[in-house]
Amino acid sequence: MATTAPVDQREPGERAMRAWRPRRVLVTRSAMTFAHGRDIAARAAAQGIEVAELSGDRLNLAFSDDPRRAYAEAKNTLAVTVAPPSKRRLQPIAPSADWRVDLAEGCPAHCSYCYLAGSLKGPPITRVYANLDEILGVLPDYLGQGTITSRSDTRAHEGTTFEASCYTDPLALEPLTGSLSATIAWFGRWQADAQLRFTTKFADVAPLLALDHGGRTRMRASLNPPAFARFEGGTARVHDRLAALARMAAAGYPVGLTIAPIIAAVGWEEAYGALIDDAAAALAGLPELDLTVELITHRFNTGSKAVLDSWYPGSALDMTATNRVTKRTKFGAEKQVYDAATMRLLRSFFERAITEALPAARILYWT
Repeated sequence: MATTAPVDQREPGERAMRAWRPRRVLVTRSAMTFAHGRDIAARAAAQGIEVAELSGDRLNLAFSDDPRRAYAEAKNTLAVTVAPPSKRRLQPIAPSADWRVDLAEGCPAHCSYCYLAGSLKGPPITRVYANLDEILGVLPDYLGQGTITSRSDTRAHEGTTFEASCYTDPLALEPLTGSLSATIAWFGRWQADAQLRFTTKFADVAPLLALDHGGRTRMRASLNPPAFARFEGGTARVHDRLAALARMAAAGYPVGLTIAPIIAAVGWEEAYGALIDDAAAALAGLPELDLTVELITHRFNTGSKAVLDSWYPGSALDMTATNRVTKRTKFGAEKQVYDAATMRLLRSFFERAITEALPAARILYWT
């Protein structure tokens, strides 16, 4: 097991989370030709955010030469761009869903284990796409074509699934973009055996509650215990995420828990046991609750570790070789995962605790 010191039990700042507000919004020339792009620019301007309409489609970011300052500048920048044709050729996203549909790339949160680190090129700005109608317009071409849920004996009832939060947190961006609401409403109108999925560390679900979603969108709260939520800077408090999940379930949405990344630090059993109990309490008494659980252990690779070390120097998150082994992906890349003994102990604990506290929940996968 990991030998790091016990972590602080407080959530970051112990304060209510405000909506993300970038310092500047850059809008490319092509983005302004789409009504959705103009709407995003108008929302930003109405909030008093600096909006720069670019003369072309290239983002001339001109960030500081100082890496720490450049990181801060990038995290405070939103770019409204047009998703190229390559983004409209969907890719599978195992084990979550049949297909990945990108409404945006990048995230305003400051998670020191960030999955995106090393995956996206360039400074960590957030890009949102103005051509939402074109993105949604290709989805019918993929109906019934996936292999994760469409052809799964255990998950076929979900239909063809589309994951909207692989490279972003769409709820975090919703106050400025409206993209998530528009996509949920689109799926609600789509009379097809299909489901939209998104996971979030944010909690402002008010704009989504009255949408005619038709039960075709599953919202999952991405969770860690308060003890580990200190590694999730700029996000909503854990109990606020659970409250948001309960509100969505009460509004008829299928919901889920994404417990990730599971961190095997000192005190993990007590911390995760309390989290699961808190989730059970938050969801208690909801009629016809449709609840899933996804369990994802912490992992990293050499590239992401280097990026994260530069972004968050001095982080207490353990990314040493302790209790780790090297695993090679099907594409030949290497990543550091917990060793077999640690993984067995973690999996046994979570499966037992979830079965006891949330007997109606379906565990979709462990990784």
